[in-house]
Amino acid sequence: MSQFTAVQNFSRRDVLKLFGVAGGGLALGASGVSWSPMALAQQGTSESRLNLFIAIGEDNQVYLTCHRSEMGQGIRTGIPQVLADELGAKWDNVVVVQGLADERYGSQNTDGSRSIRRGFDKMREMGAMARTMLEQAGAERLKVPTSELICIDNEVVHSVSGRRLSFGELALAAAALPLPDPASLTLKSAGQYTHIGKSHGIVDMEDILTGQAEFGYDVQLDGMLYASITRPPVAGSVLNHLDDTLARATAGVVDVITLPAPIGAPSFQPLGGVAVVATNSWSAIEGRKQLSIRWGKSPNDAHDSQQYLAELSERVKQPGKVVRQQGPVNTDWPKEQTISALYTVPYLAHAMMEPPTATARMTADGVELWASTQTPQSAQQTVANALGLKVEQVIIHVTLLGGGFGRKSKPDFCVEAALLAKQTGKPVKVSWSREDELQNGYLHAISAQYFKGKVGADGVEAILQRSGFPSISSTFNASVDEPSASELDMGFVDVPLSINSLRCESVKAQAHTRIGWLRSVCNIQHGFGIGSFVDELAHKRGLPTVQMWRELLGSDRHETFENQGFTYGNYGDSLSRHPVDTARFKGVIDAVEQAMARQPKLTSGQGWGFAVHRSFTAFVATATLVEVTDNKLKVLKSIIAIDAGTLVNPDRVRSQLEGAVMFGLTLALMGQISFKAGRVEQSNFHDYPLLRMSQCPDIETIIIASDAVPAGVGEPGVPPVAPSVVNAIFAATGKRIRQLPINAHMSV
Repeated sequence: MSQFTAVQNFSRRDVLKLFGVAGGGLALGASGVSWSPMALAQQGTSESRLNLFIAIGEDNQVYLTCHRSEMGQGIRTGIPQVLADELGAKWDNVVVVQGLADERYGSQNTDGSRSIRRGFDKMREMGAMARTMLEQAGAERLKVPTSELICIDNEVVHSVSGRRLSFGELALAAAALPLPDPASLTLKSAGQYTHIGKSHGIVDMEDILTGQAEFGYDVQLDGMLYASITRPPVAGSVLNHLDDTLARATAGVVDVITLPAPIGAPSFQPLGGVAVVATNSWSAIEGRKQLSIRWGKSPNDAHDSQQYLAELSERVKQPGKVVRQQGPVNTDWPKEQTISALYTVPYLAHAMMEPPTATARMTADGVELWASTQTPQSAQQTVANALGLKVEQVIIHVTLLGGGFGRKSKPDFCVEAALLAKQTGKPVKVSWSREDELQNGYLHAISAQYFKGKVGADGVEAILQRSGFPSISSTFNASVDEPSASELDMGFVDVPLSINSLRCESVKAQAHTRIGWLRSVCNIQHGFGIGSFVDELAHKRGLPTVQMWRELLGSDRHETFENQGFTYGNYGDSLSRHPVDTARFKGVIDAVEQAMARQPKLTSGQGWGFAVHRSFTAFVATATLVEVTDNKLKVLKSIIAIDAGTLVNPDRVRSQLEGAVMFGLTLALMGQISFKAGRVEQSNFHDYPLLRMSQCPDIETIIIASDAVPAGVGEPGVPPVAPSVVNAIFAATGKRIRQLPINAHMSV
């Protein structure tokens, strides 16, 4: 395993430490990032050429910046692998630098399974640019044509004579050269890759194993105070009465501060409430317990999730807004040929291991934060708006994240820390508790889906499907009461079914709490719906589910959804770059089917279930083996295959697939947030349990070799898990489960 000399954020002070001994080096790209370790190499020159991603010191170290957030997915290894490959860097000479919030990186949002999907080409370009400059400097030094030079293992090598110069020897000379035109760069072919496609160990592993890694909860600043915040128990309620006498009398409590209630749609505003600020976390928590608070009325006081889901379930049985129409409208639904089903998914929470946390300190120039954030730029902008500062006055240091799943891309917790630091005049750490995270987070939407299918002698002739759920858009615009097009793009309107008539409709659904994206987003409920219904169609047809999917997908083609009443967003990518390719659907289906055929024969009470889904431009198929005895479920094995195009780090992909199975099983088996009288009923892992080791099956991962462009990896594995489980339960028992979670129907 490679060892690295540094993986950290860099301040102005760190720059001097980093380059002070070496004296200089190569840095190229944009300009003006004074806190970057790339800055010093060009200080004092008339034209500053600073690369936000690559710097090479005279010490022959290669400093590669990761501008995305590391939360266990391995992106601080993946992005440097791409940069290092095109550069020709030696892996043991790489130092990974964590980028701070800066708009010049482009998007830093670590969500949507897009870090590699969107950044692959640009990272290769930056690496090739630095390599080209090193080769030019080497050609001048060795007096040979650049065509005879190659960069490999931190050296520029003359292929004819074998003479070689280290990157460190050429760094200053290369830095003096003009930047090459990106159009003139020659990128490596796939056969020339040295790091891309290799399973490098994650660069943070040693620090994580030895406890040296810094997560948000680990941040310590001199003179720091700790805050524990009581937030409104019902969305939209405000503080009506506060008696903080006992809280202020608690040992260690410094102050009790009322936070402002949000105005308008929730967005990323803090919820308001009362913060107890103390010299230590225990005092802050104990002082919070002593608060006497009465909350005002809210429009959401009567929200009951069970009642709301019943209403939504009835609504999806009625005509809705047409969002896709393929072929003619089917009006003939003969009873003997028609099957229908209703599928529901409850509210879900992120439940990552490390709840949200941020530490803020006011400075002479503005404010500085250390946060486990997935979106440093959004945190920067939101904090600036809240404090009336310019964006450049807000510095965001990104720590490691103890999980995220989308929750930490909503920076309300960063604003809380900044507001309290401003009011106290001291550094303040805000740490959410598990109860805070479950009861005051941004929940995945409760949902209902209705399916109706017409089955003829030759196959499925027509499908009608409706979906209803409160939209994420309601978090940013309180008047929104129906799903957005981008949400319906996620596994609802974009399934490439080759049938005569396919009609997709959405229905209205008002939000009663903050709705946010959670790993796989709307593919969770849509994947559950279509994945379950195809299994029901297969049973009606008397076919294996894998064969039913092949029949529904039809001929190999790239589906464009033309003339069907909608424009497909395709996760922000073009269909030419990331086509909806039915052959790739079938590729993962075939791989899982073949793996299933190698498994031992089933015994009594056992059954296999299958589902396939495309999301975030990747194709994933899953088969699950279960055993049911006396209405007790045991998940025995999961087989999961992915076609995600070109892979940077296969080991990380397998890890993501394994994590997706466990995440998906948690949601399917036990995931449920419920509301009574407007309040979340769950509070911790005793009533919002995660998958235990004893519940985790044997997991077999399959990676489909592909030279297609990189697709998403972090989220696509989740959607087919839940339907594969309920389909397996039906195969084992004949019992259909259409309402999640499964533990409402049997013991898990």
